[in-house]
Amino acid sequence: MKPRPQPATEPTVPSLHRWNAVFWVLLGVVPPAIAVADAPGTTRLPVLVLLAVLALSYGAVGLFPGNPVLRPLPYLYVLVVGLGAMSYLLDGSAALFVVTLPHFWIYTASARAAISFSGLAAAGVVAGNVVRQGWDGEFLTGNVIFTLIGYAAGVSIGLVVHHITEDSDERARRLSAELEGARLRLVEAHQRQGAADERERLAREIHDTLAQGFASIIVLAEAARSGLEADPGRSGKQLLAIENTARENLAEARVLVGSAPRSGVAAGSVADTLRRTLDRFTEDTGVGVTSELPDVDCDQRTRIALLRCTQESLANVRKHAAASDVQVVLTALPYGVELEITDDGRGFVTEESHGFGLNGMRERLAELGGELTVTSSVGDGTRVLAVIPTDGQV
Repeated sequence: MKPRPQPATEPTVPSLHRWNAVFWVLLGVVPPAIAVADAPGTTRLPVLVLLAVLALSYGAVGLFPGNPVLRPLPYLYVLVVGLGAMSYLLDGSAALFVVTLPHFWIYTASARAAISFSGLAAAGVVAGNVVRQGWDGEFLTGNVIFTLIGYAAGVSIGLVVHHITEDSDERARRLSAELEGARLRLVEAHQRQGAADERERLAREIHDTLAQGFASIIVLAEAARSGLEADPGRSGKQLLAIENTARENLAEARVLVGSAPRSGVAAGSVADTLRRTLDRFTEDTGVGVTSELPDVDCDQRTRIALLRCTQESLANVRKHAAASDVQVVLTALPYGVELEITDDGRGFVTEESHGFGLNGMRERLAELGGELTVTSSVGDGTRVLAVIPTDGQV
């Protein structure tokens, strides 16, 4: 079992200790001082000096526990000697001994030490009374009996309180250990969640950038290879597009490993950024694109989200829709920005679609407080609507 803290290290006197000090002064120090008020000087002066020494010693230890002059252990020896001397001077000091008993439990580190010191004090009180009475006098005086009864009661009560205190300390230690364990588990959970979120973010970025770029390279390479003999000029343009896409993928890869600016998207107008993306899509696929792209003012995160949604939607058109026409409309609204992408392709059943791309778009928009709505049916094309609030900055 972990030992209790040494009393000398306690930073201040607790509230119960202060109440004990008040009772000790009122019931232990004041009555003897009043009792010797009319006594001869040979008794009055030593008693008052001894009471003052005991009071000052208690004040030094109780109010200034870290003082270098009087430590708790020497103070207990002062109590033992002082109580014995007081018993000799007053022919018994059982009342002062009884009200002083808590000191032996407060300023010791263990129950055994408290019992030993209070036993020495009881012996000193009895010895002082016996010496005062003389060896021929009556031994079992009222003061002696009261002292012995007080010592027995003090030991019993002290042991009970000590046991309660130890149980309380043990419960506090267990609770502290449980709280520390819970804190460590919470930290580990946060770390795991952070790692999972980062993996998910990287997967989404790879899907929205590198994977789309590689898919574009494959399509362009197949088209260039098949048209080398029939249309070398077009194949040359497709090879140039492959080169540009590869360069863009390299730039995105550098962003993902942290050796380039985090967004991977150059600053500028969101309309210009989307327009370049649509032009590249038309050049790569031959699919016609009709667009309405006004110059909307938005921050970099919103620009990136709009670009990624456009790239993912166009990639789905390229891979799945077999569309001949795509319409892209960007609108500034009082509450935010709205991006609508519509195609006339084959469509699909939205309830049966659980693709990574659509989920990635939803999560990306959700991080900005936005929302993605996908409307489609087989044979009727697809409509993708992305709405991002901009706090009135439109």
